[in-house]
Amino acid sequence: MVNLILNGLSISVEKGTTILEAAKFYGFPIPTLCHKEGLSPYGACRLCVVEIGEGPGAKLVSSCTYPVEEGMKVRTASERVLKARRIIIELLLASCPQSKVIQDIASRHNVRQQRFRQEHEDCILCGLCVRMCKEQMMAGAIGFRGRGKNRSLGTPFDMKSDVCRLCGGCMEVCPACQARCTFNQPEKAICGGCANLVPPCIEKDQFHDMMCYMSPCVACEIKKD
Repeated sequence: MVNLILNGLSISVEKGTTILEAAKFYGFPIPTLCHKEGLSPYGACRLCVVEIGEGPGAKLVSSCTYPVEEGMKVRTASERVLKARRIIIELLLASCPQSKVIQDIASRHNVRQQRFRQEHEDCILCGLCVRMCKEQMMAGAIGFRGRGKNRSLGTPFDMKSDVCRLCGGCMEVCPACQARCTFNQPEKAICGGCANLVPPCIEKDQFHDMMCYMSPCVACEIKKD
């Protein structure tokens, strides 16, 4: 067993457990987009970032790919973590604003603006479809091509795949292919249709090292009444 400190709580988990798995087991929610049970961790979306270590040496890591270590100290909702997640959400909105999945994530994290150049992509390169096709459907009909800004997804040589069974598994897990928002105006990057407009306690200047990680937030629920 590996002993560590998670949000101030001393816990023990089996060796090889990722931070995301440990946090989920102990009831600390961490948002994810490219992670799905039954598929190998990929760490593409970076939404699951957490802060490990203390002081100047503290760093942000993707919890879905980072294994626990003896004596490590993890914070899943520090001020630094939440700021990083909001920037990542803005970048995702800039790439694929009509994804209802991403819009819902933005609403849950109180993201009210998008400050980056607006695009209207149909793919955010999360890799869910590639892993679903290879690991669950045992086909491997699609994959990534190129690097950097030229990175894309498709079949080899853009030709119809002989191993694709048209199962629809890739579309089932794709956050861009699922139900889409009606947003189509660049100046309104966030529809806010699913937003909880009650100001959450994490917006107050009361917390810095550890922000609110409860879902739903008890303080916000009480405030509603």
